Amino acid sequence: MARFGQVLTAMVTPFDDAGALDLEGARTLAQWLVANGNDGLVIAGTTGESPTLTHSEQIDLIEAVVDAVDVPVIAGTGSNDTRAAIELTERASAVGATGILSVTPYYNRPSQLGLVNHFTAVAGSTDLPVMLYDIPGRTGRKVDSENLVALAQIDNVVALKDAAGNPGETARVIAETADDFEVYSGDDVLTLPLLAVGAVGVVGVATHWCGLETKAMVQAHAEGRTAEATAINQKLLASWDFETGDIAPNPIPSKAMLKVLGLPGGDCRAPMGPEPDHLADEARKLLSNLGRPGF
Repeated sequence: MARFGQVLTAMVTPFDDAGALDLEGARTLAQWLVANGNDGLVIAGTTGESPTLTHSEQIDLIEAVVDAVDVPVIAGTGSNDTRAAIELTERASAVGATGILSVTPYYNRPSQLGLVNHFTAVAGSTDLPVMLYDIPGRTGRKVDSENLVALAQIDNVVALKDAAGNPGETARVIAETADDFEVYSGDDVLTLPLLAVGAVGVVGVATHWCGLETKAMVQAHAEGRTAEATAINQKLLASWDFETGDIAPNPIPSKAMLKVLGLPGGDCRAPMGPEPDHLADEARKLLSNLGRPGF
């Protein structure tokens, strides 16, 4: 079993009708996700609208979820300011997070050496295991493979959430790192291809509603039932199409889906949104096609 489990959800952050942080809703949603296929949760990442959360809100959210579930809780503590990332990492460590998710510094696009120094400083500020997060489509900077391999030699840098969109290059990173360094898909649609080159699981978005199916796919692949894994993958393509797009970027569709399911989520904070009118109907159709009772 992978250190943090096979299926983790990058959980949305619930807000109330006034746009305030809904901590009770976060506890309820976290417990529901664990009951529906998730081995762990990633809190206050991009899907959790971290750009719109204050540092205090992030820590309150992490603490609330840690108290609500008994699975690994990975705390998103990324920043494009190394000092801020260190501060958040120290505070998340203090409230009981299981591990740290550290995303590539965004917008200011530091050099490769700057990236290595940033991640090294963050890892050095905690005793917790650290999962690096490489997502150049959002950050504007790809971490070079040789630097990912070098960073994996730091004792508490134990995993990579890979959303770089290049399974061939990911295969190279897996081949050149130790067996206990674990790679997770950070892009639902590429989960099966990444499993094929050695990834251990996924940090998903559509896993808000198809965690059980995703878990079945990951397990089928791990047990050599490749035809079954392929069939499940095909069944889930519509969910991955739904989870984000130009008209409704992530996490707007996930929050629309949670409303349909009667779960906490609320609306996204500005500048995300507003939710397009058609999303609720699409969510119901998607659930019906997945065979959910009542849809």
